[in-house]
Order: sequence, then C-alpha cells, then structure tokens
Amino acid sequence: MRQKKQRLAVAEQQQSPPDMAQMPSPKEPRLGPPVTLGPQRSIYFSSPKSHPPRLGSEFFDQPAVLLAQAFLGQVLVRRLADGTELRGRIVETEAYLGPEDEAAHSRGGRQTPRNRSMFMKPGTLYVYIIYGMYFCMNVSSQGDGACVLLRALEPLGGLETMRQLRTSLRKGTSSRAVKDRELCSGPSKLCQALAIDKSFDQRDLAQDEALWLERSPLGPTRSAVVAAARVGIGQTGEWAQKPLRFYIRDSPWVSVVDREAEQENRTEQRACSDKNF
Repeated sequence: MRQKKQRLAVAEQQQSPPDMAQMPSPKEPRLGPPVTLGPQRSIYFSSPKSHPPRLGSEFFDQPAVLLAQAFLGQVLVRRLADGTELRGRIVETEAYLGPEDEAAHSRGGRQTPRNRSMFMKPGTLYVYIIYGMYFCMNVSSQGDGACVLLRALEPLGGLETMRQLRTSLRKGTSSRAVKDRELCSGPSKLCQALAIDKSFDQRDLAQDEALWLERSPLGPTRSAVVAAARVGIGQTGEWAQKPLRFYIRDSPWVSVVDREAEQENRTEQRACSDKNF
C-alpha cells in the first residue's frame, strides 16, 4: 500500500507543469513596473475621500454678493472627455444683482432665451458669447436674474492642456506660448483654458460630471479680499462704480488690479479695527 501511494505521488508530480513553483499565487499578484501617472485625475465620483468634498446646491443658494465672495479660494474642476482634469482656484468674481442692476443681462426683469439661466435655480451655469467668438461663464445665485461671473483662476493642475487649449482657441494672435499667469486671467481666457462653450449653458454646477466645484481649505482671509468696481460696464451710470467685483489681493492671476480700491479697502479695515478697540 505504501508503494502504491509513492507511485501516485510521483505520477502527480510528473503531470504538474515544470514551472508551477515559479507562478505567483492568486492571492499574491505579480507586480509590474511602476506606472507613470498622466494628468491629475479626480476620483471624487468613485472615492470622495481623495479630494475635498464637492460643493452642493446649498452653497450656491445665497445672495449674489455673498456668493461672489464665497467663490474666492474654491477650486473649479473641469473633466475633459478623455478623463483629463483641469483645476484652478477662483481668485476673482463679479456679482450681478438681477432686475435692479443696470449692468446685468436681466435688468428690468426681462427674460430671453439667452438669459434664461439667470432665472433658474442657484448653481445653474449661464454661459454667453461676446464679440461673436468668446465665452463668459456665470453661476446663478439666490434671487431671480442674479448671478456671479467667474473672472479669473489660479491654475493648479493640467496647465499644459490649458496652454494648448488657449493657444488653439486664441483669435488673431501670435504663436508665442501662453504664460502661466495668462492662462485664466480673464473670463474669456478662463473659458478657453477649460474648454467651456455654449453647451454648458443651463447645466447644474452642483450635479454636472464635467464641471464642478470643490471646497478648498485655503480660502482667503477677509482682509485679503478686495471689493472694486466691475470691469467693462462703463455705460451703466452709477452701477459702473459699485464695488461688486471681488478679488484676492496680491494674486498674480487676477485680471485687473485696482490699486485705488485696495487702498480704500485698507483704510476701511483699519477704521473698523480701531473702532473695535
């Protein structure tokens, strides 16, 4: 009987593949060479712990002035069709107050196919075209016809892709490379760098899978926020001077710096500080 068992054992060894001992166990998969990571990709939708939480509808449901300030420091994320993600920290915004605001597209409360997004729920994107070739992106806020224009970003990720998009979409300019500080330093530049066009109009920023906002722990302090006049609305009387543009002081990515407004803001902050003592 012992000899029979020995013969069976020998037969089983002969039937086994000669390199079986070298094959990895199913529980211990063979490791390949290190993978080189491509453009930064968010896995927010599959693993929220890897990135700051996405800002939801409640964030956008506040008056335009408060929302314009709350946007500062938050991170805008654009996912392209190939999965590449472009990221930028918001450093400049403008508030548009609705029907009473002579500079708003919704002045007088008029609704048109173009501005319908301004009257939709907070967080709705309002994208319009200017000069027949450039896009600007706004986000509706609390109040009919009120919204916030996103004016400038500090590029954080995907800069080379942004540069390629800006270069390919620029009109009538030289072939020189776009500098980092020029990538998103203006509302139309921002849209070019993130490949934002009219197809984004009426999308929900709280739900869209190609564009969203993430909370940043690096928001500016109150003293770092400058309130200045809006840009390019010179024919709107007193509304042209109202301090409804907000930007982060000393940020090199801001589109237009207003030194006079910065000095006035410092004086007001100093006066408030003195009053509290």
